[in-house]
Amino acid sequence: MSDPRWYVVQTQVNGEAKAALNLVRQGFEVYLPRYLKRRRHARKVDVVARPLFPRYMFVAIDTAAQRWRSIQSTLGVSHLVSHGDAPVVVPRGIVDALKAREDDRGFIRFDARPSFAPGDKIRVLAGAFMDNAGLFNGLADHDRVSILLDLLGRKVRVLLDADLIAAA
Repeated sequence: MSDPRWYVVQTQVNGEAKAALNLVRQGFEVYLPRYLKRRRHARKVDVVARPLFPRYMFVAIDTAAQRWRSIQSTLGVSHLVSHGDAPVVVPRGIVDALKAREDDRGFIRFDARPSFAPGDKIRVLAGAFMDNAGLFNGLADHDRVSILLDLLGRKVRVLLDADLIAAA
């Protein structure tokens, strides 16, 4: 390929994997950025891979050398994002910036650090301490925070997942 550029494909609902497989079979390079999402269900917590942009993925196309119009009829693809008859080019550096945020397993990393300062008032959103108010105490590790709850008339330090608290 002489000069492939990145373009955006909209997939069918939950069709990202099917679209990616079929585009690769046609010789296109695809990039489907994914992240790990913590999911709670029936008192269980598990981690699942999810698309960063549901129903969208990137495809590298050399418009001079590849038959890119076939993308429109690819299984799993809804359409190639276009302006009029021409596909819309993703600005240079966007895909590289996303890839730079990937961990060693290929998942996008987020800065999950809460934006609280020690002493800020917080509220617990779920779990055994749900709806309790407290004070943000600090970071315990990359996923958990330390908070102070007023239980039985005294301050008790509790460690919780960072996504279980919100500003009060």
